[in-house]
Amino acid sequence: MCGIVGIFGRSQVNQALYDALLVLQHRGQDAAGIVSSKDGQLFMRKGNGLVKDVFRTEHMINLVGEMGIAHVRYPTAGCSSSAEAQPFYVNSPYGITLAHNGNLTNADELKRDLFMEDMRHINTNSDSEILLNVFAHELQVLGKIRITEKEVFQAVAGVHRRCRGGYAAVAMITGYGVLAFRDPFGIRPVVFGERDTTEGKEYMIASESVALDVAGFDRIRDLEPGEAVYIDMDGKLHTFQCAANPIHSPCIFEFVYFARPDTIIDDIFVHKARSRMGVALAKKIEQEWPDYDIDVVIPIPDTSRTAALELATNLDIRYSEGFIKNRYIGRTFIMPGQTVRKKSVRQKLNAIDSEFKNKNVLLVDDSIVRGTTSKQIVQMAREAGAKKVYFASAAPPVRYPNVYGIDMPAASELVAHGRSVEQVREIIGADKLIYQDLDDLINAVQKRDKSEVKRFDTSVFDGEYITGDVSDHYLEQLELLRSDGAKQNKESAEISIIGLHNSA
Repeated sequence: MCGIVGIFGRSQVNQALYDALLVLQHRGQDAAGIVSSKDGQLFMRKGNGLVKDVFRTEHMINLVGEMGIAHVRYPTAGCSSSAEAQPFYVNSPYGITLAHNGNLTNADELKRDLFMEDMRHINTNSDSEILLNVFAHELQVLGKIRITEKEVFQAVAGVHRRCRGGYAAVAMITGYGVLAFRDPFGIRPVVFGERDTTEGKEYMIASESVALDVAGFDRIRDLEPGEAVYIDMDGKLHTFQCAANPIHSPCIFEFVYFARPDTIIDDIFVHKARSRMGVALAKKIEQEWPDYDIDVVIPIPDTSRTAALELATNLDIRYSEGFIKNRYIGRTFIMPGQTVRKKSVRQKLNAIDSEFKNKNVLLVDDSIVRGTTSKQIVQMAREAGAKKVYFASAAPPVRYPNVYGIDMPAASELVAHGRSVEQVREIIGADKLIYQDLDDLINAVQKRDKSEVKRFDTSVFDGEYITGDVSDHYLEQLELLRSDGAKQNKESAEISIIGLHNSA
């Protein structure tokens, strides 16, 4: 999962790009990058680490120009090498930089075709570099010395014909303008907005609307699935539907976990969607567990707070903050390596004993993925003195891997994969386990005023991959790449390479 930003401004955009990345830091903590453009020259800074660590004053001073794009990354494809930090750049045609959120399911095929047919070399294992080269080739074959929005949109249409999977991308064509496009299913989010200045309108494109809010841009709307938005050097905004048969199916896990609660995605307020998840979960408890003996509802911070509060309110049970979070520890879900994940839970959370002692506690989380964190938190609640520990998930059981840009574990490492709810309950050690029903989750997100979303990508819950190209063989290969053993081998190889460099 990654975060992308693009700005066409009338003055220096480096600070606005930096501020937007800070707001989107939750979408990726592995690497960050900014590239800006002034008078046809590009200025880039990128590297591993958090935004605040990658960019120092001397770097920001050098990132000059009135337009630029930026990226925060957590690797779902490739590795955590700084060579794969984004944005990526190709010099032909025109000089193009691109940053990408998502995952191409036909990346191997595209990489082969780029080499054999398009005669382009891919230097990393990142599918973002593949996406950039596909776009660059589609633009180059048009054979234009000068291009307009027409050629830009023709190239995006070529990308949609060739690329499969979920992707939202922002690009900058040197001397021409800023571009963003969204896959034909609209799986990954991207929104754009504007603000007025004395010199004219400025535009921002970002993964989440909160980035626009912080910079003072007014949200215009989300890109439609398959649509592209292009701002030329005169500051004129152009939009065009570049896909033949778009089907709007955004990832529902954005609403469950990834997006900030103050974000609006496809005209759906994430905070309100999570509130409705809590209401639906409360109704399920009343129907299936009418004699519940819950004394207090405690959220597992931070994402589950909204749902937990609504659940407690609807059940007329006391809500309490029972865990204190160390805000200087990153999300365990996006930390690579199970060893680090196990260690990080107790560094990240500490229980307030008085909120647990001699009480029957209902812990509420947004979802259960591996079960490792849930098991440790249940144990922490017992150690804090809870009589009984119940557990509720605002999402259904996560039984299948995500192939569209979320670095979920291999299927065999998902605690609910091939297991019943009772078996999962035994593994995490809870006295009772309640999952949200998938239909209730969909209804909770769909109840909205303006959004036209009729369906969602719910593949992590039901195994139905909406792009229709995910085979058993693909999932088997994914299993080999995403297992903890594979990741540990990759991390060991990277450490060895670093050691060789240091000793040279």
